[in-house]
Amino acid sequence: MSRKVMFVLGMLVIVALMLTACAPAPAAKTSGAEKTVTIGFTASQTGKYNVESSRQTNGLKMWVDDVNNAGGIKLSDGTVLKFATKFYDDESNKDRVQELYTRLATEDNANFLISPYSSGLTAAAAVIAEQYGKIMITTGAASDATYKQGYTLVYQAYTPASRYLTSSVDLLGSLDASAKKIAFVYENSKFSTSVVEAAKAYAEAQGYDVVLFEGYDPDTSDFNPFINKIQAASPDAIMGGGHFQDGSTFARQINEKNLPVKFISLLVAPPEPTFSELGDAAVGVAGPSQWEAAAKYSPEAAKAAGMDWLGLSSTEFAQKYEKAYGEAPSYHAAGGYAAGLLLQNAIQKADSIETAKVKAALDATNLMIFFGPLKFDTSADAHGLQVGHSMIVVQWQRDSSGKLVKQVVWPTSGATADPLYPIH
Repeated sequence: MSRKVMFVLGMLVIVALMLTACAPAPAAKTSGAEKTVTIGFTASQTGKYNVESSRQTNGLKMWVDDVNNAGGIKLSDGTVLKFATKFYDDESNKDRVQELYTRLATEDNANFLISPYSSGLTAAAAVIAEQYGKIMITTGAASDATYKQGYTLVYQAYTPASRYLTSSVDLLGSLDASAKKIAFVYENSKFSTSVVEAAKAYAEAQGYDVVLFEGYDPDTSDFNPFINKIQAASPDAIMGGGHFQDGSTFARQINEKNLPVKFISLLVAPPEPTFSELGDAAVGVAGPSQWEAAAKYSPEAAKAAGMDWLGLSSTEFAQKYEKAYGEAPSYHAAGGYAAGLLLQNAIQKADSIETAKVKAALDATNLMIFFGPLKFDTSADAHGLQVGHSMIVVQWQRDSSGKLVKQVVWPTSGATADPLYPIH
């Protein structure tokens, strides 16, 4: 190579180095980018689960508004997560659920899923969630069986069905040691059947005589044949029911027959604020509840229990919900909000929305919120089953002015009134 060529090349290198030195530094990586996280679910806007499902949806939407209005969830890399919902009417139909959750997972690309209301519909949705690798928080779904199918991405907010009515059995035992006969009359549905089967076994282990154990079709509106059987069996207590519509009708027709029963505890219907519309038929009727506004969970209680705390108090939730929707919240509404808080806590702990990282955070959950303690079974046999949350029992009573009010009567540590017993 000639000396002239070498000189030219050398000068080019020097110029290039000078240009590099003078060039502006590369721009810093942009922080604070906003990302929308889509939560997919179905709601029973029509069909038999409309009442409970609508309130569950209200609670979830309120959580979305609250977290977004607070600025979203901020990750350590500067990303700000805001939340949006995508949902469809499942018409209270299991076949429709599978079709719609497939659409949510594949066409809508939902980042996370929330279950529909009811154990039967949730069981159908859980298959799809697991198939497409989507984490699903279940609320309004208490059946134990869903969490014993080998799923790894399905997590339960509610107390399991196997522990739903056992608190009512305990309450009865505390009220009357001589009351030993129970009639179980229940809806033939996945949820109700699993509840009463577990309660029956528990009651028999406590020395009770189950004098009637019979199911009715979900669309039953005439309970007289069952009430006649109850009357013939002469129980001290009636337990069972199913969902809001059938439970309300059952309670009304029991009252019309003026059955001489000492205690009634029904599923789902009594905790609903609109149960009071039954008037005298509501008086004395008890039922297990996942949550009540009178529950006093707090950051101090969480700290004492060695648990994390997140979110607002029961009173704050109840006031905010009533302002937004014009009615007192039922536990179905609280469950919808609780599902959002569970997901929020896991995302914050994971510092990510990646499925594997959020799953690990959910597995490690040891959380208390206004809804109560929350923790999951992480064994292969029952992964995602709720093991931290416990039921309370409410009962409708008349206050000193004659107004129907819903009281917490069990456990005694959280009671707002003594139980009305016997109710007749």
